[in-house]
Amino acid sequence: MCNLYRNSASAQEVARLFGAAPPAPSNAPPLVYPGRPGFVAAGGVLQSMVWGFPKALISKKTGKPLKPRPVNNARCEHLMNPRRMWHDSFVARRCLIPVSAFAEAEGEAGSKTRTWISLPEQPVFAIAGVWRETDEWGRAYSMVMTDVCLQLAGVHDRMPVILQREDWSRWSDAPPEEARALCVPYAGSLTVDRTDEPWFRG
Repeated sequence: MCNLYRNSASAQEVARLFGAAPPAPSNAPPLVYPGRPGFVAAGGVLQSMVWGFPKALISKKTGKPLKPRPVNNARCEHLMNPRRMWHDSFVARRCLIPVSAFAEAEGEAGSKTRTWISLPEQPVFAIAGVWRETDEWGRAYSMVMTDVCLQLAGVHDRMPVILQREDWSRWSDAPPEEARALCVPYAGSLTVDRTDEPWFRG
């Protein structure tokens, strides 16, 4: 699953690439973590939303509500299930997430490092997403996950749905069944950069 990604391009550059209206001023940073703001292209506009649908939590000790947890990954096999939290968003509110690279944790527990995955010669690409309005954080989005491709089999067993350029509008606008068919492991070449960066930084 993906819990960190980066977008190295400016908002204006991303808006031009995605054919979207530029966003209002935003505090969306280049490094995006769950529960923090990031840009998505939705409804023809590049917008800042919070990464992760809020999940309500209750304290086992006190029975009182806790701070919601961001659920930032949506499994593709759950998108068409009306009983799942993703269904309504998948049917009516799909989006494109601009990404320069996404990270996975590798290594021994307590000393994991960041492995960055990107597309060769593509400074920005699109990952499939869904979004909705929330009472807690306003607009929030989640990445759609599928099975891992062969090249990343040693990194993780899941990966984000990377969309080919010609499929961007299909993901956003096609009927749900057609959009669901795009949720497959990426078939192209990937750049895998294993670094010494600690996964958790103090």
